[in-house]
Amino acid sequence: MTTLPELPCYLNGEFTTLPDAKVSVMDRGFIFGDGVYEVVPVYAGQLFRFEQHMARLERSLQECRISNPLIREQWADIAIQLIAAYATSTGSSGQNTDQLIYIQITRGVAMRDHVMPTDITPTVFVMTNAMKSPSAEQREKGVACVTADDFRWQKAHIKATSLLGAVFARQISFDAGALETVMFRDGYLSEAAASNVWVVKDGQLLGTPKDNLVLEGIRYGLIEEICQAQGIPFALRRISHAEVLAADEVLLSSATKEVLPVTLLDGQPVGSGQPGPVYGKLYAGYQQVKAKLTSVA
Repeated sequence: MTTLPELPCYLNGEFTTLPDAKVSVMDRGFIFGDGVYEVVPVYAGQLFRFEQHMARLERSLQECRISNPLIREQWADIAIQLIAAYATSTGSSGQNTDQLIYIQITRGVAMRDHVMPTDITPTVFVMTNAMKSPSAEQREKGVACVTADDFRWQKAHIKATSLLGAVFARQISFDAGALETVMFRDGYLSEAAASNVWVVKDGQLLGTPKDNLVLEGIRYGLIEEICQAQGIPFALRRISHAEVLAADEVLLSSATKEVLPVTLLDGQPVGSGQPGPVYGKLYAGYQQVKAKLTSVA
């Protein structure tokens, strides 16, 4: 049996630790996966793109007809307390440990019924743990990915806790010894199991449209900002399977990966088989944004 670490967390108004945090077996998050979540990066003790993460959390809650139990200031206060508690519990400095704040809200506790009850209180859970960033070798050489059909539901824009489809998709790449599964729906790029996917052709960065078929990563806005600053042409449109295979560069983005080059796709090299110049500019720009955040702390 896995023993949970004594890391701090927050559950329904109380600060506690992971081993002591308990929810009812009748919680709809447990029974149905009926809830949403958000993951906020923390660099040098500072929340990264917090307002954008909160905006996406609010969109997901609205789509699921779950009332937001807290206001943004309360969410921020919980996160800040957990960041400090993590440093104390691990004996590390919060300024030296990049973290991830995980927020989960379920519809609450009720007898099992598919119809959404309206008279229950949402369950609120927040935890923090160390961020597992890509290795220096992965950044230098790029990573391998595989492709698969996107067999998930058609409301991928909701950051829902019912992630079995994403679990299946990520297992495909794990079994193949790859980092991610790049998925296609009806012959067009959607996203990866736990990342957004970007394509570079002739110096232009292409991403998939912001619709119900993909989760709009917080890096969507950030990457567009970096492209504007770096003079990289940027466009969102449908991208065919053939375009992905013929790309000069393929990139992944997520809270933990930031932006990461894919140099091998289904066993074939992407472009030159090495991280490309657009990746280099985007990664450098990303680090500049992080440096500004921590310099004002």
